[in-house]
Amino acid sequence: MDTFDTGHHARALLSARTHPRAEPRDFLLVVLGAVLWGTGGLAGAALATDADLGMLTVAAYRLLVGGGLLLVVLAAVGRLHLRPSRAVGRRIVVTGVLAALYQGCYFVAVAWTSVSVATVVALGAAPVLVAAATAVTSRRRPSARTVVALASATTGLLLLVGLSSGGGARPVAGALLALGSAAGFATMTMVNRAPVEGLGPLALTATSFTVGAVLLVPVVAVAGGWGAPVTAGGWVLVLYLGVGPTAAAYAAYFSGLRTVPATTASLVALLEPLTAALGAFVLRDERVGVSGLVGAALLVVAVVVLRPRAVASPTMDLGLR
Repeated sequence: MDTFDTGHHARALLSARTHPRAEPRDFLLVVLGAVLWGTGGLAGAALATDADLGMLTVAAYRLLVGGGLLLVVLAAVGRLHLRPSRAVGRRIVVTGVLAALYQGCYFVAVAWTSVSVATVVALGAAPVLVAAATAVTSRRRPSARTVVALASATTGLLLLVGLSSGGGARPVAGALLALGSAAGFATMTMVNRAPVEGLGPLALTATSFTVGAVLLVPVVAVAGGWGAPVTAGGWVLVLYLGVGPTAAAYAAYFSGLRTVPATTASLVALLEPLTAALGAFVLRDERVGVSGLVGAALLVVAVVVLRPRAVASPTMDLGLR
């Protein structure tokens, strides 16, 4: 998510002077993923209320339906591009563990605080963690654009975090869980910034999220057991939660990471708390004041600052995209 990300050395060295580091199409995929994510907390909270489910159960349903459905569809249409190897297996398992951690912590944080606060804290801390990790691993300072975007995003999040009309049942514990979710998301982004040969982004999403769901099953059992929706509306929410903000969103995000640097992607992902905050205002009456509107504008500024620049010289295309 950073303009100094070295995840694709060959492409960067051969086309640094002629191409932006992030392809516009991949940048838009990351944007799409972030916006879809923003509806996940809202759908999960609605599902928990409608079906009287615990938030860990909601997280497990999200990963199970999203990963499992995508796995079945890809296998049916012959697009499950998966070449078994030790590296492929390791990436799937690691991503699955991180997905279970991220989703589980996030949805419990939603229950203990609010949709807007949990999303803002979880996604707000992620780009800072990614930027710090990238700076350490690459031993290079962030670019001026990244610094400006980080400052704008951090200020915006501090303003936006005050928009919730209620503190929740366990605000401090919920905030800590949201930070744990941020750590899981940041690590997942760093792990997946470089592709693994024989594992496409759709196959990665399908298999890793199915693994994540399986890992959450015993946790849900210990925490109080499974439940199921009893209305058609509840099952519609389960389906949407699995398809929209899970299968489609993560597939778009992982696809975008092919060229979008890690810090850039995590900052663009801040569109998720913006979407969640606006949705919480409209659907859940979580009020947005003037400071919240200013914060939302600053988040948009951060994304605009990081947008891919125009190609300098199309005639020098080396065909390595």
